[in-house]
Amino acid sequence: MCCSAAFHGGARAVSASQPVVTPQTPAIVIEHARKGYGSAAVGRKDAVSDVSITVSRGAIHGLLGPNGAGKTTTLKMLLGLVRPTSGRFEILGRPASAAGTRSKLGFLPEQPYFPTQLQAAEALRLYGQLAGLTKSMIAEQTPLLLEKVGLEGKETQSLSRFSRGMLQRLGLAQALLGSPEVVVLDEPASGLDPVGQRDIRNLMLELRTQGTSILLSSHQLSEIEAVCDEVTILNRGMVAAVGHIDDLLNVEGQASIRARGGNELPAGVRPYVTQTAVSGGVWVLSVAKSDVRGVVDAFDDAGWTLDSVTPKRDSLEDYFTRLLETPEAGGVIQ
Repeated sequence: MCCSAAFHGGARAVSASQPVVTPQTPAIVIEHARKGYGSAAVGRKDAVSDVSITVSRGAIHGLLGPNGAGKTTTLKMLLGLVRPTSGRFEILGRPASAAGTRSKLGFLPEQPYFPTQLQAAEALRLYGQLAGLTKSMIAEQTPLLLEKVGLEGKETQSLSRFSRGMLQRLGLAQALLGSPEVVVLDEPASGLDPVGQRDIRNLMLELRTQGTSILLSSHQLSEIEAVCDEVTILNRGMVAAVGHIDDLLNVEGQASIRARGGNELPAGVRPYVTQTAVSGGVWVLSVAKSDVRGVVDAFDDAGWTLDSVTPKRDSLEDYFTRLLETPEAGGVIQ
């Protein structure tokens, strides 16, 4: 059975003693999560030593890290699939373990499993019922969700005939049953071809515009860079870096300039340039921010066209690789 149905099912009643949830309440809060295995006799080992993550409302928050960094264990502690050794876990301001809290959350595991004797619509009916949805809600949402994930017309097809990519799409559809306010996605593009990966990215962006908060764990750095507002990078069971993706990737003190106008750079520009690339007649230069005014004036004097001046930005791949190669990568960079 795919394991997400239990996370957005159950009672929806709110007691007077529960905290007031406002638009500023974070979608997810994980504080000082720790998971240790073993015993004092044989030795203990921490899969997660100290992880804190805050997912803002209406944001897509990326969770990155090398294999064994603790990403999946952290997600499983949040979802109640693994008992934490310590830590605080909240969903929309309420304890993640409280009755009814997970009714507002949808989950796609890394490799969703479905009973293969079912048809696609039957599978969604099963998980919708487990989630406490009414028959009419399930009937209304099933064709809409299948179309949304690219499985239009597959309602009566047996899951035994589904490819891995199709099962991944179905897993995403069941995670969206009941229109959850918070969605946790563990490697959603796994098994998908480039077109499928693009479709998933577009769907995540669409969900964000609708106010859905997403915690996205992925090895696809291009996917994280394309859709995420915030990023947490784990390494060796700890947070190595956290922040808005622009703040992490912008190179301090450097600017990027795009200009057009000739086959060689003007002589007045060359002394300022630290890096350069050219393609299709467009030059992209890296210069110190303090030198931008001089470079702009030199291009203007030479009659060039200036396309843009922006902060220089690392690729997420370069930033990620450099971060994990540093000896202090277990500390926090913000």
